[in-house]
Amino acid sequence: MDIRIYAGNLNKATTQEELTALFTQAGTVSSVDLVMDKVSGLSKGFAFISMPDQAEADKAISMFNDYSLADNVLKVNIAKPRVEHA
Repeated sequence: MDIRIYAGNLNKATTQEELTALFTQAGTVSSVDLVMDKVSGLSKGFAFISMPDQAEADKAISMFNDYSLADNVLKVNIAKPRVEHA
């Protein structure tokens, strides 16, 4: 099962390709889900990165938490489980 990582405080211009290239430096990336605003079509400033290996996910978190990307300091940690709203 993949490890989901939250990456926040992204610059609105950051692309899925840039995030894939960045996180691949730490290991294998299964997927990158850049969250987009449905109305404007712009990034909401956060993404979820899935990695298949816990050690590589831990490495990515240590490498990229507080990392400066496009003039923004990233916040990277293990994603919290999704909460369904009634």
